[in-house]
Amino acid sequence: MSSPLLKKKEAGYSMPFGTRILPDDGVLFRLWAPGAKEVDLCLLPADGLVSPLPMTSHPEGWFVLHHPTAVKGDRYQFRIDNDLMVPDPASRCQADDVHGPSVVCDPNEFDWRDQNWTGRPWQETVIYELHVGTFSPNGTFAGVTERLDYLVQLGISAIELMPLAQFPGGRNWGYDGALLFAPDNSYGSPEDLKNLVQAAHDKGLMVFLDVVYNHFGPEGNYLYTYAKEAFFTEQFDTPWGAAIRFSGKGTRTVRDFYIANALYWLEEYHFDGLRFDAVHSIFDRSDPDIMEEIAVSVQQGPGLKRHVHLILENDNNSAQYLERQSDSQPRFFTAQWNDDIHHACHVLLTGETEGYYTDYCNNPINHLGRCLTKGFAYQGEISAYRQGQTRGEPSAHLSPLCFVSFLQNHDQIGNRAFGERLVSLTDLQDLKILTALILLAPSPPLLFMGEEFGATEPFNYFCDFEPGLAEQVTKGRRAEFAGFSNFSSPKKLKHIPDPNGEHTFMSSKINWSNIEKEENQEILKFYKILLNIRRQEIIPRLTAIKNGQAGYLIFSPKAMSAWWQIADSSRLTVVFNLQEEIVDTHVYAAASNLFFRIASDDQNPLASGCLPPKSIFWYLSEMEAIDV
Repeated sequence: MSSPLLKKKEAGYSMPFGTRILPDDGVLFRLWAPGAKEVDLCLLPADGLVSPLPMTSHPEGWFVLHHPTAVKGDRYQFRIDNDLMVPDPASRCQADDVHGPSVVCDPNEFDWRDQNWTGRPWQETVIYELHVGTFSPNGTFAGVTERLDYLVQLGISAIELMPLAQFPGGRNWGYDGALLFAPDNSYGSPEDLKNLVQAAHDKGLMVFLDVVYNHFGPEGNYLYTYAKEAFFTEQFDTPWGAAIRFSGKGTRTVRDFYIANALYWLEEYHFDGLRFDAVHSIFDRSDPDIMEEIAVSVQQGPGLKRHVHLILENDNNSAQYLERQSDSQPRFFTAQWNDDIHHACHVLLTGETEGYYTDYCNNPINHLGRCLTKGFAYQGEISAYRQGQTRGEPSAHLSPLCFVSFLQNHDQIGNRAFGERLVSLTDLQDLKILTALILLAPSPPLLFMGEEFGATEPFNYFCDFEPGLAEQVTKGRRAEFAGFSNFSSPKKLKHIPDPNGEHTFMSSKINWSNIEKEENQEILKFYKILLNIRRQEIIPRLTAIKNGQAGYLIFSPKAMSAWWQIADSSRLTVVFNLQEEIVDTHVYAAASNLFFRIASDDQNPLASGCLPPKSIFWYLSEMEAIDV
């Protein structure tokens, strides 16, 4: 059911939850609280005197009040059953933290100047994932804005912000958000975030936002007190507690809440796309399911006017979400983070085989070949890590553009006990070879902040919960690693950084002064060269890649070739060798001209039949070689 008392749609995004400044006078306050008997609005004027006002009950759990003298900037809370004071779950801004009052905002006040911005097509995408709190010294939206020119010069076309929803305390990864419509005020104001998006558009950059629709954070989620039965279900297990109740009788408002949130970020903040966190932990038996309904709502809304890209994280490898229509446009979602390709590369680079790397330790080069040319490594095969369950769906028929590739991201670094980056875990030459593989392969690549210049700061898991919860989280974090050989004793486990410690957060901040060092400048130059080649030579050909016409050939446990057919009958081909020894490449058809290589000599492996040690070669017709 839509929220009540909406007589007409005002200019801008018409959000069906939260407050609405009315065009004639006052503010409309709304709260969906099906578990409450009565709700009062508590305005908090400047003199600090609170005057609770009873809200009118409407069908299906809605409480509404039109306050004729309320204005922008007023602080307010809702009082549930004459007892508990709670913030607005659709708060656009918090005065302090998740437990405090919400603030009435005017969403139409910001003066946008990006009316001619229509986004960028997906094939141009090169993503730079960053955490606002650790990307710059001051950890704010303004701090990100100040470095946009740097990202443009690097060759990035899209920045992806880790979740921003208001979280408890002063620091968090973002995946513990409790108020999904309010940008966390530790990063700045809503206007600061809009300034960041507008400045990015001015420079031709897309901005994506990571959103979390599978759970709420463990602190500050007051929906559990007045909408528990309607909003949550114990029927499914998630790593974070009760799942969101998306299917069954009476779930329309819950579904509308998340659809509204997706449209809110795209319409009110002009984001160019969303990355949906861990949709494998969203359980919905409806037809269409909530993710499909969100996708269609976006396509029929902001997607009609501009490029809007929807990206999944989905451990189930559900290819059905990535299917294309007859015009090659996504039926639902644009792409998915391809964890499989990361895991295969990580095993090749580090030799680590514990945890989820168990599924990739047997012939990782084959897993990598499948990812490069057929999408997922797991397309219905049995997963030993998942206790013999099958995982994934066939994906070889899909375009490489359906898969986002990466060597590092927030999860793959931060889920390590000490948050180490690859530059601290593996040989730099090997890392450069696989970086050249990922950045020049057809699938859109993703970089994690600082990767491009070899930043060595860890990216730890960090949070700032209230003391009782903080102790539980610290113990839980260390218990996660108790089964790993490196942490076989309680003494070793104690060395794992405390997620709630301020030092854990501060040590994760990028140290930009290191970028001036010679070794870091060399790495940065390397990334710029690769991204320039991608922009000039790879991206223009991506729409001509023929789906399902790609293959790979393994030469040794650490050497292989892969190729992709282009519509003009040419091929994009790569061959690489991570071994210390020369590898026989056998005899096979190859593309004509070499355009990029890392090698110790001028030998052409496709002509000689020998692949030099520690090397990579990229071939495509009518291009000149670039040596590194």
